[in-house]
Amino acid sequence: MASCKKWLQKYAEQIKYLIFGVQTTIVNYLVFWLIVHFSGENYALTANAAAFVVATIFAYITNKLFVFQSRSWKGAVLLREFFGFAGARIFSFLLEEAGLLLCMEVLHAEKFVLLGISGLMIAKIALSFIAVLLNYIFSKYLIFSRKKS
Repeated sequence: MASCKKWLQKYAEQIKYLIFGVQTTIVNYLVFWLIVHFSGENYALTANAAAFVVATIFAYITNKLFVFQSRSWKGAVLLREFFGFAGARIFSFLLEEAGLLLCMEVLHAEKFVLLGISGLMIAKIALSFIAVLLNYIFSKYLIFSRKKS
């Protein structure tokens, strides 16, 4: 039991990042699904952009307050964090958007279904894993680095 507690303490930041990351992903997928469901798969890129904006706002707030515990509310710190966070998210978003475009236009992923899940959603899931990893690295080492606050 003590080793479990020690392990949880050691990886608390990563665990919180995953917990809030799952919540951010749910927000992202829900917005994406709602738009695609009501507008059609032709609007997948627009849906992905809208989902990105909503999820990014949610992620910034939860990452700042709960994951990386950046407590500074100084204007310069907020600007650096926010623009760094948004910039990193835009970079990973553009990678995801390019991947979705490739999957739609070249691979025609929307024509495939696996276990009742459309190829488009499978592509989005795979691309999301890459985005999550990049976002953690950027947030941990560049955006919310305590030595810069």
